Amino acid sequence: MRIKGLIIATVLLAVLAGVVWWSNKNKKDEAADSATGVTKLLTLTQGDITKVEIRHRDGETTRVERDASAWKITSPEALPADAEAITALVSAVATLNADKVVDEKPSELASFGLMQPASTVTVTLKDGKTRTLKLGDDAPVGGGAYTQVDGDARVFTIASFTKTNIDKLAVDLRDKRILPFESDKLTRIELTGKGGTLEFSRNAQSEWAIVKPSPVRADNWAVDELLRKLRELKLDPLLTSDQKADVQKQFTAAAPLAAVAITTAAGTQKLEVRKTRDNKFYAHSTAVEGYHLLTEENGKGFDKTADDFRNKKLFDFGFTDPAKVEFKDPSRQFAVTKSGEKWLANLKPMDNVGVQSLIDRLRELSATSFPTTGYTTPIIEITVTTKSAEKVTISKSGDKYIARREGEPALYQLEAKSVEDLQKSASDIKEEPKPAPGAKK
Repeated sequence: MRIKGLIIATVLLAVLAGVVWWSNKNKKDEAADSATGVTKLLTLTQGDITKVEIRHRDGETTRVERDASAWKITSPEALPADAEAITALVSAVATLNADKVVDEKPSELASFGLMQPASTVTVTLKDGKTRTLKLGDDAPVGGGAYTQVDGDARVFTIASFTKTNIDKLAVDLRDKRILPFESDKLTRIELTGKGGTLEFSRNAQSEWAIVKPSPVRADNWAVDELLRKLRELKLDPLLTSDQKADVQKQFTAAAPLAAVAITTAAGTQKLEVRKTRDNKFYAHSTAVEGYHLLTEENGKGFDKTADDFRNKKLFDFGFTDPAKVEFKDPSRQFAVTKSGEKWLANLKPMDNVGVQSLIDRLRELSATSFPTTGYTTPIIEITVTTKSAEKVTISKSGDKYIARREGEPALYQLEAKSVEDLQKSASDIKEEPKPAPGAKK
């Protein structure tokens, strides 16, 4: 019996210790809140939230639910969800702070707009429990909006922007992209327009290359700009049925301008862009229903040719520091190699400023156009070595300089001045000046 009594006493002591710990923790939290002037209304873990339902006073209910893969809009109808917008909503609900307590013991709620709230927000957690938040009228003085949370009779105000972040309609949370995609998952892009059909694919370094109509290097910035314009194509979710019918009519009557197909592992989505005589642009995609009016800026983004997407730079080393530079023209031939902080030629230190000037010229060497003929016997040979070697040869025919990268059929026409400046930089490379007698090394 004594042993049994001892066990019971031990259990009771553990329970009492837990109660004391919990009480002290709450007091510490309350003291911290008091010290910072923050009143916490909701403190939830975002990962525990599985559903948010917003019942509006006008009768519409917006509901978003999370399954194993993503958030979805399920009310007032099933709609594709804007992940960023819903994440912002969930974040605003999960950690909700009050600006101040307005009434500790309200005798009535109608004057705060809480008898029939403008919106009632119900948050469901993965354990099945719910928390409810009422959003009332805007406070006439001092800004903010009246609010109440379940289990607490007090009336608070929250910041106006906090209310705006929570009080959402389905139209605010839906994915408005006409062609939804994630850029890093694209494997192929096809653009058909006034210049014919272009096809882009990603290489092993995740860089874009033009593979059709002929394999050439692509300007990754230009391709990314095309993708940016595609991402920015947004539908207008507030169009009436009559307006939707009118947009469809305008699209049908307009002339085809461009067609885009983007491919990921999940499949291919297509977009068609058309242009009217009065310079209005319309689009239709396989990803979302309906027809859509585009802004003039976005519409013009598809009026491109192959040359607009080609890489005009002769060298790909970019801002990577070369390990070796070799140069040969009719009046000089040399090779400089990086050794620590110095450049060496035939084991002799060279003037770093001169070598860097030549590297800068090579880095900026760009084509003005892409001819198909005109390349003759090269007069200049340049090889830049980083992790691999890039070799460029330049020929001269009349007053035109035509360049070619080794291993590629494409030709690059260069501005005469840029070639002359390049040769001058090469001629300016000298040995590093020897220190004066007695000077410190």
